[in-house]
Amino acid sequence: MRIRGWLCSALFMLGLSAFAINQGDRLLPDDGVEPNGDEAYVLSLDEAKELALKYNITLKNAGLSIQKANAAKWEAIAQGLPQVNATVDYTTFFGASNTIEMAPGASTTIEFNNTSNLNATVSQLIFSGAYIVGLQSAKLYEEMMVKSAEKSELDVKQQVASAYYAILLAEKTKDILEQNLENVIEIRSKTEMMYKTGVAELTDVDQLSIQVTMLESSLRATARNTSLAYDILKLQMGITPNARVELTQTIDDFFEPESFYSSLLRAFNVEEHVDYQLMDQQVEVSDKQVKLAKMEYLPTIGAAYNRLEQILAPNFNMNPKNTLTLNMNIPIFSSGQRKAKVNQAKIDLETAENNKQQLNDALLAKDRTIKTNLKTALDQYDAQRKNVEVAKRVFDNIDRKYEAGMVSSLDLTTANTNYLNAESSYIQAMLDVLEAFVELERFYNNI
Repeated sequence: MRIRGWLCSALFMLGLSAFAINQGDRLLPDDGVEPNGDEAYVLSLDEAKELALKYNITLKNAGLSIQKANAAKWEAIAQGLPQVNATVDYTTFFGASNTIEMAPGASTTIEFNNTSNLNATVSQLIFSGAYIVGLQSAKLYEEMMVKSAEKSELDVKQQVASAYYAILLAEKTKDILEQNLENVIEIRSKTEMMYKTGVAELTDVDQLSIQVTMLESSLRATARNTSLAYDILKLQMGITPNARVELTQTIDDFFEPESFYSSLLRAFNVEEHVDYQLMDQQVEVSDKQVKLAKMEYLPTIGAAYNRLEQILAPNFNMNPKNTLTLNMNIPIFSSGQRKAKVNQAKIDLETAENNKQQLNDALLAKDRTIKTNLKTALDQYDAQRKNVEVAKRVFDNIDRKYEAGMVSSLDLTTANTNYLNAESSYIQAMLDVLEAFVELERFYNNI
């Protein structure tokens, strides 16, 4: 869900949005305490980001992925370390015996003794190309999970910043609406007095009453929409919807056009972008797969030492206690199967390299696009700021003429609607600038 969607609809005509903050003492929770819904938060933007880094579910899962990759790496390492296994067995023949006729009139009886053996085996992989490459791949996989978690962290920070800015803009809009409502109520009161003295008509009072009703309705709708925006922010921070949140910063703390313009001058290094780094690691993975396929041509060498201790030994025993086994598995002929695997891996590597080059070009193009979007948003903001000033002057002029009886109430309400529309476009222009700036900061891994 995008906060911009509801804010845009709320800003249309008189549907400007606002929000109501519950008052009271608000404190940040102690570190390490999981939110349970009873907390109260007083948050700057940086504090909101820090909270998200601690509790956001996506980032928690990213951390678990890193732990899993680390466990997989150690699993791969362990495959090349000594392996020890032991078996214990016990065999009983239930007192059975066997008589052997040696010659006529001569025989011997052999009794089967119960036996019990303790067998311990120590095995060690001496050489395996697949093991070496597999170990490298496991380490690379862990690095990819770390880089993927870094990307998720940037995404969450961007989402938190966008939500924070949207709520602040809604607050600014609320202030505009409340001031306008106060002005319209005052004008309606004056018009009612003029109607009682016969200077104004009843339709003038009715038109102003309708506008008051629309403004009041817009304020109520704004409170509901902003409550939803707060829920989105809480979700991104990983806290429950029942928690209380108050934002300590205003939009003026962030809206500095000079810094926005200076950010347009930054040079872009594609190798520093997290997506490019992930793609570079993907190329490495494909290269490892080529090496892994080639390693199937090499022999695998292993050794095993076995120690046999007979707890219950038979009367006649020739089993040795100590044995050492060396084995070598030599691949000789696979009817082209190994060659086909190598060719497939090479094709995958070439595909990954092509994707890397494509991403390189796409990121360079995106850098230009994002900067263009920010420049366009700044130009639009400057135009809308001037438009608000003009609309306000026109409204004030019409208001004075209306009090002097020179224009009708329709002219006044039209001027007021135009002023609100100008304010709406101005707020939207501010939102566009901030979203473009946040996207640029995210693109430069600087959010």
